[in-house]
Amino acid sequence: MIHKWLQLASTPSVRAARERYGGAAQYARLDGTRDTDGLVRNDRLGEAERAFIAERDGFYLASVSETGWPYVQYRGGPAGFLQAQDERTLGFADFRGNRQYVTVGNVAVNDRVSLFLMDYAHQRRLKIFGRLQMVDEVRDPEREATAAAEGRGPVTERRAIVRVEAFDWNCPQHITPRFTVEELERAIAPAREEIERLRAENERLRRLLSGAGR
Repeated sequence: MIHKWLQLASTPSVRAARERYGGAAQYARLDGTRDTDGLVRNDRLGEAERAFIAERDGFYLASVSETGWPYVQYRGGPAGFLQAQDERTLGFADFRGNRQYVTVGNVAVNDRVSLFLMDYAHQRRLKIFGRLQMVDEVRDPEREATAAAEGRGPVTERRAIVRVEAFDWNCPQHITPRFTVEELERAIAPAREEIERLRAENERLRRLLSGAGR
């Protein structure tokens, strides 16, 4: 069975590197080397992938310029801002930033992109190959000014649509666990509750001892 992500990533130079360093046999049955017409997997997002995507509050987005230089950008927002609209389509709001427009310019020439989604706390990562299309929002300067004055968050300049070509779950090796404030709050909540219980118990015992000493 062909692993679609590996098939796309396994260019002739990549396969040559595997031959040289000893990885060719390991991937030959998955990257299309031995079975070019086999059944394909990892080309459509399943329930596990869509659930993982819905929980993320950011991801890394890579594109390539027409001069061949790669560019990696971090895109962040509230959890779920990157949405799996179906098994082959992702979408997210492209907020106004520093107006360099490097990714916007790159995908206008080459729409191929790579997404890296990280869960540092649980040492998990999901890689996605896709094609990115930017759709400009209809500008309303008055509405934008009102939203900014009222502190209603970032302005959406365009909608980004990613047509998923393939995905791969990376191994957890070498991922250093890191935790967001929300993840830390959830982790230490039981300890805080226990501390509050002990404080209340201590206060109760103090009152008992104080009454006994009269």
